[in-house]
Amino acid sequence: MATTTTKTGQPLDRPTLDSLLRRRLFYTPAFEVYGGVAGLYDYGPPGCSLQANVIDTWRKHFVLEEDMLEVDCTMLTPHEVLKTSGHVDKFADWMCKDPKTGEIFRADHLVEEVLEGRLMGDKEARGQKVEVDEEKEAKKKRKTKDTKAVKLPDSLVQEYEETLAKIDNYGGDELGLLINKYEIRNPTTGGEVLPPVAFNLMFQTSIGPSSNLAGYLRPETAQGQFLTFQKLLEFNQQSMPFASACIGKSFRNEISPRAGLLRVREFLMAEIEHFVDPEGGKKHPRFHEVKDVKIGLLDRKVQLSGRTEVTYMTMGEAVATRTVDSETLGYFIVRIYLFLIRVGADPKKMRFRQHMANEMAHYAADCWDAELLTSYGWIECVGCADRSAYDLTVHSKKTGAPLCVRETRTEPLHIVEWQVDLDKKKFGPKFKKDGKAVEAAVEALSQDMREKLAIDLEKTGKIEVDVSDVGNGKVEIGSDLIKIEERTRVEHTREYTPNVIEPAFGIGRILYSVMEHVYWSREGSEERGVLSFPPPIAPTKVLLVPLSGHQDFKPLVQRLSNKLRQLGISNRIDDSSASIGKRYSRNDELGTPLGITVDFQSVKDGTFTLRDRDSTKQVRADEEKICAAIMSIVEGKKEWADVQQELPEFTQQEAD
Repeated sequence: MATTTTKTGQPLDRPTLDSLLRRRLFYTPAFEVYGGVAGLYDYGPPGCSLQANVIDTWRKHFVLEEDMLEVDCTMLTPHEVLKTSGHVDKFADWMCKDPKTGEIFRADHLVEEVLEGRLMGDKEARGQKVEVDEEKEAKKKRKTKDTKAVKLPDSLVQEYEETLAKIDNYGGDELGLLINKYEIRNPTTGGEVLPPVAFNLMFQTSIGPSSNLAGYLRPETAQGQFLTFQKLLEFNQQSMPFASACIGKSFRNEISPRAGLLRVREFLMAEIEHFVDPEGGKKHPRFHEVKDVKIGLLDRKVQLSGRTEVTYMTMGEAVATRTVDSETLGYFIVRIYLFLIRVGADPKKMRFRQHMANEMAHYAADCWDAELLTSYGWIECVGCADRSAYDLTVHSKKTGAPLCVRETRTEPLHIVEWQVDLDKKKFGPKFKKDGKAVEAAVEALSQDMREKLAIDLEKTGKIEVDVSDVGNGKVEIGSDLIKIEERTRVEHTREYTPNVIEPAFGIGRILYSVMEHVYWSREGSEERGVLSFPPPIAPTKVLLVPLSGHQDFKPLVQRLSNKLRQLGISNRIDDSSASIGKRYSRNDELGTPLGITVDFQSVKDGTFTLRDRDSTKQVRADEEKICAAIMSIVEGKKEWADVQQELPEFTQQEAD
């Protein structure tokens, strides 16, 4: 288990945070009264609101600012589409089974869990401090047979650490070898496990009443965007580059869902497909805007050497040194980084890790994951992949649909090439049923081979062409049937298949990681948890608190609530009999950034106090100024420090 800290540097106690999130109904296990189903969760009111605000911020940050074309594609996908894309054959994880208990493990997770347990036991045996969080979680999860305090040889400790650093690079055979080499067993029973086998992660279904059209619940939103490419290109007036975007549910039948919202079977994704001309090195017109942003990168060379040190460099340096493959890939990595900070992620708990060769998706040429540090370790929240031209090419080849770009050249292109002319009238009678095979072999000849054969044809009046499955594999063609001449062809249009840069966001993972990053508790009263969401994404923006149940306060509170709603600012009224301090404390747990207190002075002069969640400082002003201050904070135009300078401070109230 990883050790991490709260927003203010205290050790993070995950059970306390989990209790807060479930108690305040951010999320809850689905179908709990029936015992629940692993990997399925429901969001409650604050969770729904938080998710909606993060999606709204995502739309503004990407769709609006980058002028993307948003689509909403169906979740049900025919078998043929996912067979063509490679998902039916390759979208799998490796799993192991304990034949005695029937328990199923994801192979890489099993290796990770056992080796981490042994390393923890080694630390204990050496008298080194084992963080309380790790100890508590290891005991809580299940009593494993590998967490005994046993000192390991230094060489084995290094071996384990290097194996864990490269865990994502191992395939099924290598994981099987590791399980045998390190004698990895079922952590609960100590029983042996069977060798890893591939398990396809897609949920299969059938479409229609006759059940003869096989389908799947989509594992990603991407395929719908690729199949809509030609229509989007027309909608965009044939202009390149452009990007499509899609927000929607995806489904993966995880082998062993764990870690709450981080590994689930149904989840919300937000994906971008940026279509770019492969010629010219995948440049991006706005790269100059991001080239000086410094980011922590963990490249594959470092990981393959068994280390996990992050290198901080500007994106300009990363692209110049080819650490990051292209400007467009680098541009989106920085935009992802800025988005994650905008929704509350801690930049000190963020890194971008490059995929190693074996873990790369079947379609990817390069891929970087935005990973956030949580109490579960480094969690992949966004993948940014260069899918090259894979998807458009395979779907076009399968269907014959022209998923490509045709552009008129600014200058006509003159191409000098060797061209072949066949006398079709004589060709058919000569080769009969083999005619098509011979013709195809001739058409497939390279330019170098055509040049060589043109010389043979001139010298001897005949040529010999390799044609498999015809006679002895070689076919002789005379000059009466074929001509090979060097000619100049003029091309006025250019046709190409775009490459795709794809940032894919796991919204649930981002939500949970951010909740850990913004969580902290008040000094001296650890039970008073606070979620310091940035105001734009906070579920509720303002808490309205009348000082007491006095009748004079009600019309003022209602008027403020209505005015804020008209401004589009979500607010709640807490007129319970609890003290003001307790009422504010309850809403600090919900992450409400601002609070307005209505008191007797409000009745007299129409002024109100405005409270900041994090500092608990207050200012006082009239309704108009208070609402203007709230609006500027909620829209992200100002921070509390700006409001404090503009409005007079108020130093009373708030007592438990």
